[in-house]
Amino acid sequence: MNLREQHRDVAAYALGVLGPADAFRFEEHLSECVLCAVQLSDFTPIASALSDLSGPGRPEQPPAPRLLERLLHEVALRRRNSSRRRLRLVAAAAALIVALPAVAAGLAGGRTAGGKGGPDERIAATDSATGVYGAVDLRSADWGTSVALRMARLPGPRTCVLVAVGKDGKEHTVTTWSVPSRGYGIPGSPEAAEPLDVEVGTALRREEIGRFEVRTVRGEHLVSLAR
Repeated sequence: MNLREQHRDVAAYALGVLGPADAFRFEEHLSECVLCAVQLSDFTPIASALSDLSGPGRPEQPPAPRLLERLLHEVALRRRNSSRRRLRLVAAAAALIVALPAVAAGLAGGRTAGGKGGPDERIAATDSATGVYGAVDLRSADWGTSVALRMARLPGPRTCVLVAVGKDGKEHTVTTWSVPSRGYGIPGSPEAAEPLDVEVGTALRREEIGRFEVRTVRGEHLVSLAR
């Protein structure tokens, strides 16, 4: 289960429809994810309020456009058919559509107030030989540099490593990860369309970094991200 899938599991976890293994993994993710914790704490009242909108007193202007309108219509149909379980699932999905932008905006607003609304630097490249795409968003920190990594067009299976190369030529391993056989961010593949997103860090100061290298653990070059 990747990070994006865990973000989307808030509704399923709150409704108790996750299997034991997925629920355990989500709880581990929840202990470290502020966004999911906020969504989970807000989920119940938002779902209840959204459910009320499908009654006779629903306002003319819905809180979201066409998709939410269709979901509200579905809620009304489920009520008439007395299918309570389906009603809860539809309301849950619509609640997340309404809640997620507000929560994300609130968190983003907090970062902006601190002067850290976006990365200090962004580097992206697609390797002409391998076709692998990589990008890093860099943000300076007291302890070094925060690195948000995105990888796409990355086939598997393989194990990869992100290396920060200092301007002095010394290499510093930032992180390693496994790529499943389906890969990440593969065009035209429904099961592997999502890119890989990882947030990591290095003790190197941003001004000390010359470039980043993505390789396999066997030393195969995948893509270089040069400043």
